[in-house]
Amino acid sequence: MALALLYNLTDKRKLQALRFAFVKLGVRGKPVAPEEFAHPVGWLCGLDGFSPPADPAGDGFTEEMLVLCSLSGAQLDQLLNTLRRSHISIALKAIVTEDNARWSSQQLYEELRREHEAMHPPHKY
Repeated sequence: MALALLYNLTDKRKLQALRFAFVKLGVRGKPVAPEEFAHPVGWLCGLDGFSPPADPAGDGFTEEMLVLCSLSGAQLDQLLNTLRRSHISIALKAIVTEDNARWSSQQLYEELRREHEAMHPPHKY
């Protein structure tokens, strides 16, 4: 089943727009608690072959992040279009892959943050 992991999303307007889009597209939304950030993304998505870590300690993060698992191309396109039309911005977004499914949410966050900063460097005046 298509699943969206929601990290640090507290804005009621964003959550309402996301929930509306998820229901329309048949995607299940799952909030991820900070104490789960050290777990493998694949485990959080319910993928086979993953288990929670023995020592789930981690640093954590407070930025919003959206991680999409098992969405079809059409579902992904429709979800992104809905977010764009609703003026909903979540800077850190990822699709679960074979590689990043092994990462913890913390590791995925750090990689997305690096990529985001590389694509959006600070303006120099």
